[in-house]
Amino acid sequence: MVESKSDEGEGQDLRDTVKRLEATVTALEARLARLEGTGEARPTLAPPPPTVAPPAATPERRDLEAHLGTYWLSRLGIVALIIGIAYLITYRFGELGVLARVGAGYLLSAGLGAFGLWLARRHELFGRIVFGGGLALAYFVTYALHFIPAVRVIDSQVLSLVLLAGFVVAIVTIAHRMQSETVAGIALFLGLHTGMLSDITAFTLLSTTLLAAGALFFLVRNRWVIVPLSSLVAVYSTHVVWAVRTGHMAPGAAEDDRLFLSLGFLALYFLLFSVALLARPRDLPLRASLAFTLLNWAGLVSLGAYEVSQEQDSHLFSFLLIVAAAQGVAAAVARLQRAPVALTHAYLALGAVTLALAMPARYEDVALVAAWTVTGLVAGLAARGVGSPVLRGVGVLILFVALAACEWGTPGRLTLLAGLVVAFVLVERGGTVRVPGLPEPEARTLFTAVCAVGAGLSLVALVGARMPAGLVTLGWVIAAFLLFGLGFAVRERWYRLAALAVMGLALVRLVLVDVARLPPDQRVLTFILLGVMLLVVSFTYTRLRDRRG
Repeated sequence: MVESKSDEGEGQDLRDTVKRLEATVTALEARLARLEGTGEARPTLAPPPPTVAPPAATPERRDLEAHLGTYWLSRLGIVALIIGIAYLITYRFGELGVLARVGAGYLLSAGLGAFGLWLARRHELFGRIVFGGGLALAYFVTYALHFIPAVRVIDSQVLSLVLLAGFVVAIVTIAHRMQSETVAGIALFLGLHTGMLSDITAFTLLSTTLLAAGALFFLVRNRWVIVPLSSLVAVYSTHVVWAVRTGHMAPGAAEDDRLFLSLGFLALYFLLFSVALLARPRDLPLRASLAFTLLNWAGLVSLGAYEVSQEQDSHLFSFLLIVAAAQGVAAAVARLQRAPVALTHAYLALGAVTLALAMPARYEDVALVAAWTVTGLVAGLAARGVGSPVLRGVGVLILFVALAACEWGTPGRLTLLAGLVVAFVLVERGGTVRVPGLPEPEARTLFTAVCAVGAGLSLVALVGARMPAGLVTLGWVIAAFLLFGLGFAVRERWYRLAALAVMGLALVRLVLVDVARLPPDQRVLTFILLGVMLLVVSFTYTRLRDRRG
């Protein structure tokens, strides 16, 4: 009796379990039906169908009108506004009291800055442009408190410079915390240019140097490029205006002091921008580094040469030699800092160009051609040691300049032309040329061709200078024959191709000019020597072909 009740209980439990399983299966079937009805994805063992990549979206073309209206008009507008307010402060604030001058100037700048922050809530870029203009206006007000006579409140130059330095630090701090290159660029650029609205003095140059140092902070710390580049242009532009305004002074001690002051500021600019660039050269884009290097060199050389030539022309050679040495030092530092190779080569090439520019300041006529020849030869041979194709190209370019100048000098011309032939060949034989982005054989071929052309022109001018007036064509033939010999000796086909070109020109001149104009004796001599030389060259080609065969 007890067993029957136990069996009945187990059967009831089994029926309950089956009912629960049926209910679970029914719920799963209902859910599966809902998933199929809504189209939701579900797991499957079948491999997914191959996906087809969507077509690449065509790049959206920039609307020129919208770009001009949103980008450039806002910047031009804030520049015009700040300059207008700066003129208002310069010409009208002198009528106000002391406290009114200071309060009105800072109130205008604070209002403009607050308006920019309010605009930035909805239009961030536009608002930051206006806010940067407010910072620039506040800097100009601080600058005007001492440097503009009509608004002068502070008599101490030291105190004024301390205030300016503090304000530059404030601009840098605000722009850095906002991480806004727009604010930094607008504030520093306008600060640099509003200083040019007054009389530019030594303290004006010092204030621009402070702003440039602030811009260089962003180059070193944030690796921003536009702000320091615009500051570099603005700093040298300010110095141009100062040099032009103060360029005509009475000679004497004041003249020497002015030259020393000008060169001192130029050296300071060059040092600041060079140190900022070479502090972390690998973090900057290569194009930006090269732009900094070129603009910094151009500003120093052009302004320094102008100042020295205006005051003491005899010192121009020494000045350019110092600049060339500075480029060499910068190249050494760039190499120690493991800068991109192209940056080191750029410094070396600019140093060679500076040396070439220095030569006319000391030499002339034959000595000038000789100096250029030596400079080009040294640059070309030095390029082999540092592996710089740019420096070698500059060396060859200087040799071509010497060749062009040699045509104008009369005494010692033959010796100079012979030296140029040797220089072109030595530079070409100096080793392989490695040009980034160009295979080595192509780079070598192009460079060899250029050097062969230079050697050929030098040889043609050399032989032509020794021939009588009626035997110019024969001189070309002899030059071609010598080029053939040089090409066979160094086993370089480009010299032989240059010789073939010279020979072709000689034949054309012989047929079109000399046959009708030369007297019989000269005609006979030209044709006989031409025939002999052509046969000798052809026989040499025949022997070489047989040996190879």
